[in-house]
Amino acid sequence: MKGKKPYVVVVVIQIIYAAMFILSKVAFDNGLNNFIFVFYRQAVATLFLIPFAFFFEWKSSPPLSFKTFCKIFFLSLFGITLSLDINGVGLIYTSATLAAATTNCLPSITFFLALLLRVESLKIKTGGGIAKLVGIVACMGGAATLAFYKGPRWKLLSHHHLLRYHNTKQHDQNHVPSATWVKGCFLVLLSNVFWGLWLVLQAFVIKKYPSKLMFTTLQCFLSSIQSLLIALIIERDIEQWKLGWNVDLLAVLYCGIVVTGLTYYLQTWVVEKKGPVFLAMSTPLSLVITIFSSIIFFGETIHLGSVLGGLMLVVGLYSVLWGKNEEQTPKTPLDLEQPASS
Repeated sequence: MKGKKPYVVVVVIQIIYAAMFILSKVAFDNGLNNFIFVFYRQAVATLFLIPFAFFFEWKSSPPLSFKTFCKIFFLSLFGITLSLDINGVGLIYTSATLAAATTNCLPSITFFLALLLRVESLKIKTGGGIAKLVGIVACMGGAATLAFYKGPRWKLLSHHHLLRYHNTKQHDQNHVPSATWVKGCFLVLLSNVFWGLWLVLQAFVIKKYPSKLMFTTLQCFLSSIQSLLIALIIERDIEQWKLGWNVDLLAVLYCGIVVTGLTYYLQTWVVEKKGPVFLAMSTPLSLVITIFSSIIFFGETIHLGSVLGGLMLVVGLYSVLWGKNEEQTPKTPLDLEQPASS
């Protein structure tokens, strides 16, 4: 069971993210400002993590050098603050479907970044290397299918969904100007590049500062300061900063405590145990979970393209995981035996 623990953890992480997508969808449609939302979730996460960090790792954590602090600062800025803020702006210019599909290109983005930084390797002459390559192509194909192909649709639970909710602010892809659409695509892609870079660079920083809980707390603290400054520049209307006892507050608390506080720690643990690409390859699971959750809770329609795209993403996910496992499996003496020379 010990060897399977990282696999269980990444599934839990993606379930948490799926719930986040649903709550955020309702909150943003309710008028919650994206930049303010990012600040609140990071601030809540910081307040939640500080007591645990001081109690469990304050005495055992290594000294934090100025150089390492600067690395964590920029890791927080690009990987968390700017990634979340830019992704929110990209959503305004595009559609939720395209944004979700582009997010699932994260595994391929992370893989190439890891290759450039020599964290990962690709041996195309081996079975594991071929499986990795096939998995990456399948993930990209699945994301493209979800974004650009709908096909026949089925409306399940149309009169019996659990939440009487209807999204009145969905983007109509056909009415978005092409220039705006391209800008939105670029921003969402840039957000995923920052996120992938964050996943890869964590593997380097955590070696210098192995206290995972303190590392996560410091990132959340720095990100909350960064996102506060950005939010104050963008939104100065005090009314927009007020949270009522509604779904906005629920989304902030859930994303702050569960998503940012708990999941960031779990992600850091997975990156340390299995590497950044292993974590990134699990991201398609959250989209599949979100699709079926939306059907159950909101009574949304499901398209053939969603089914096909989701299947391709899952196939790609397990293809890469199999490839990584194949390359990491120690060879037996029989495998290593060389043929006798003539």
